[in-house]
Amino acid sequence: MYSMNLEFNKIMNHLFTPLTIKELTLKNRVVVSPMQQYNSKDGFASDWHLVHLGSRAVGGAGLILTESAAVNPIGRSTYNDLGMWKDEHILKWQQINNFIHQQDAKIGIQLGHFGSKGSRSHPSEGLRYMNEEAGGWQTVSASTIAPFSGTDTPKELNQEEIEQIIIDFANAAKRSVEAGFDVIELHFAHGYLVHQFLSKLINQRNDEYGGNFENRIRLALEIVEAIKKVIPDTMPLLVKISAVDFVEGKDAWMIEDSIEFAKMLKQAGVDVITASAGGFTKVDKSILKQGYQVGFAKQIKEKANILTAAVGLITDPSYANTIIQDESCDLVLLAREHLRNPYFSLLAAKELEAEVAIPWQYKRGF
Repeated sequence: MYSMNLEFNKIMNHLFTPLTIKELTLKNRVVVSPMQQYNSKDGFASDWHLVHLGSRAVGGAGLILTESAAVNPIGRSTYNDLGMWKDEHILKWQQINNFIHQQDAKIGIQLGHFGSKGSRSHPSEGLRYMNEEAGGWQTVSASTIAPFSGTDTPKELNQEEIEQIIIDFANAAKRSVEAGFDVIELHFAHGYLVHQFLSKLINQRNDEYGGNFENRIRLALEIVEAIKKVIPDTMPLLVKISAVDFVEGKDAWMIEDSIEFAKMLKQAGVDVITASAGGFTKVDKSILKQGYQVGFAKQIKEKANILTAAVGLITDPSYANTIIQDESCDLVLLAREHLRNPYFSLLAAKELEAEVAIPWQYKRGF
């Protein structure tokens, strides 16, 4: 068995203090944010994922989250997305998760369904939308409203199909437990299927899953309820939401909706809210700066009294430390910065003079 033979030091600061969620303790507050790799065949994880995720664990992150794994085949964005819709997907994850645990890190799987934002080509081919004639598939959604111009009209899900998607989420969660994941995150953000039910920009239904706020959040709560029945009571459950739609108008999802939604999710057994934003329109580039979404996490944390994770172009260790220190959030998620630098956490600890465990194999570099 591979062994890190770590050297432990004593000094800690805010970013490098542990966080316990239920019975799971993360060694620090740095999280590798989910990032689609488009490197799967038939939903299977590969050696790419072992190296990609494993190197971030060696690099010192407390929690590594996988890219979104589809709960059924048409829940994918592309044919190259990860999946967790069949038992055969489990074995490779057991290998990957064992390696990550050997690095004193924790790993979570993000489960999702892209809804009407699926059926796209590989990024190397432009992530273009493909209809069935072009080799894609019939996408589904809350209503027959496409999230962007140029996409196919999705099929409106009926009651039986909604019930099957809930079952698919629960079955994917059961497989995730067997695969050895420490946490599960549900992707309810970025204009994907559940977000398509939440926001009136897309959801034009007039049944129990549409109309008022309580109906539009019904699918999300039913997915959470189904998953809570099949995972251990001690397993943390995270939910990623778009705190706002970044669209003006009475039909847009607003921060006030997210606060109320977070309260309901907490009551249903969710432990952490990851507060992202947008999904139905391009974000105004003038607002894009480090931490531009942190305020959403702070408001939800304070007003819903739930642990939150912040995202949003975070790259600087001092800034990440500050938003933990001032209690804007409890966890800091970094995506692109972890693509550029798998060893962000070790270098951040050095910059912040927080002494941490360093793999003996890498000590010469630090």
